[in-house]
Amino acid sequence: MNGNNRSSAIAAAIIILGVGIMLFVLPKIVLWIGDYSPVLAAVLGSLVILSFFLIFWLRARYQRRRDNQN
Repeated sequence: MNGNNRSSAIAAAIIILGVGIMLFVLPKIVLWIGDYSPVLAAVLGSLVILSFFLIFWLRARYQRRRDNQN
């Protein structure tokens, strides 16, 4: 494993860990916000789920752009 692969693996692990923690506490947060506004709770839940895919999509775009410059 070279330095570039190791860096990518560490970044992916950090992202997955961060999103995993957020998904672990998401039900409590959504239920708490749902007491005030069910629509806001649904929007928050959707944004958290979509953020997982958005982060990896942005990272892939960045890496493609960086690889094309070299």
